[in-house]
Amino acid sequence: MQRNILRATSLQLLQRRLFKKYHVRVRFAPSPTGHLHLGGLRTALYNYLFARSNNGAFILRIEDTDQTRTISGAIEKIQDDLLWAGIISDEDPTRGGPVGPYVQSSRLELYKEQVLKLLNNGSAYYCFCTEKRLDLLRKEAMKCGQIPKYDNRCRHLTKDEVKEMLRKNLAYCIRFKLTSTSEVFHDLVYGDVFHDITKSEGDPVIIKSDGYPTYHFANVVDDHFMEISHVLRGVEWQVSTPKHIMLHKAFGWNPPIYGHLPLIMNSDGSKLSKRQGDIKIDSFRKQGIFPLALLNYVIGAGGGFHKEQESQDLYTYQELIKQFDITKIKPSSGKLMPDKLWEFNKLEMTNLLQNERNHKFFIERIKKLVSEAFPEWKNDGNLQLDDDHIITTFKWAQNRVTTLNDLVKKDLAFLWIIPSSIPNVKQDGYSDTIKLLNAELVEIDANNYNTDWMTPYLKEFAKKNGIPFPALMKTLRSVMSGVNVGPPVAEMMEILGKDRTLSRLQRCVS
Repeated sequence: MQRNILRATSLQLLQRRLFKKYHVRVRFAPSPTGHLHLGGLRTALYNYLFARSNNGAFILRIEDTDQTRTISGAIEKIQDDLLWAGIISDEDPTRGGPVGPYVQSSRLELYKEQVLKLLNNGSAYYCFCTEKRLDLLRKEAMKCGQIPKYDNRCRHLTKDEVKEMLRKNLAYCIRFKLTSTSEVFHDLVYGDVFHDITKSEGDPVIIKSDGYPTYHFANVVDDHFMEISHVLRGVEWQVSTPKHIMLHKAFGWNPPIYGHLPLIMNSDGSKLSKRQGDIKIDSFRKQGIFPLALLNYVIGAGGGFHKEQESQDLYTYQELIKQFDITKIKPSSGKLMPDKLWEFNKLEMTNLLQNERNHKFFIERIKKLVSEAFPEWKNDGNLQLDDDHIITTFKWAQNRVTTLNDLVKKDLAFLWIIPSSIPNVKQDGYSDTIKLLNAELVEIDANNYNTDWMTPYLKEFAKKNGIPFPALMKTLRSVMSGVNVGPPVAEMMEILGKDRTLSRLQRCVS
């Protein structure tokens, strides 16, 4: 036990020295091939927190070297989602910076220039193998029960053979020579790691036949020229790290310090998949989840903080930065706990509502939600959307809903819809009954407008006036809400309160 504590302490001291030695510069480098999802958000967040907690810089870089998979508008959407989440980059494609451009497709000249250095020092070579030959290699390996990998055939071409093939304008790519002696590297999360990548792959392509760099090459070149000191990324990239370190050393560069983040799992232990629509950040935004609630939710799967979250404990942005410690990240995969998300969101709503400076935001947001949810009532002018009503209603609802979207569910429609005058009250012979009820309720103390008191009162009122109780409830529901769904009438009157209950009764019989 003591030995483990000493080892952990010495490791932390080593890492602190490493952080002080370098001016911390980290990057989040997504591909614009789809929506930002929870895994990407967690990676961006931890890079952002690492930079802020070490007075460093956080860079957003777009890796779009695979043009066939790039989706129009994805770059802007990624930036918008990060901005919504409060993860603000110091350098990015929009604001620029000293080492831009920050989109890889705009850095092609740099990659062409750098690959020549590897060709000249013998670390890379031209490969003229056709796709047909590579496919045959794959099939033969599969047939023999071997791992499919390139056999490095073109590595052994002479300079004259290469010149001749180039003279003939044969299609080619450029490959990097993997060394047969992989080294152990230190991972900030997993400790010492060793992968002999030559057992699982042949020499990798670094420049494709279309002239674009592969991820591995552009990634290394950009990390060097953007002066990235630490790379924090998903554990799925850990197996590629020896290759990236080899590339750095082939250039004569010092590689950054690497740390790999464990997988995030669903609550049932299955892996997150991009095909899951419910892990997109846009999906959470549309549900009415608040940014800080989502950040607190995602850090629950993996650790990384001095103080463990307690029940109903919501870190602020300042606390996230202050509490973050990369040595606290757990190397084991972590499960998401969906119930926590709703708890956090409810808590964040309450926290935001306490500050009157946020009321304008809530008013505008709720007006939009109500108008979109009940367009047919909006056109008739029957929506109650004055500012005081919105805030009063929201304060009542804050302990009953988990997202703003819950406020416009059908069973709460009566909160916003002012019923039209209802002729059936007079036709059914209940006009005098409603007037009598209104007169009695005027005299009732507002504190008695609660379900416990109102339910027996309404039953007694119906009995006293010789009215069937179900008929009275049906009439009052139409008077109170104008819709056929919602909570029981007594609860509805409690929610509306004395003034609004009387207002709807009086509007009906006036």
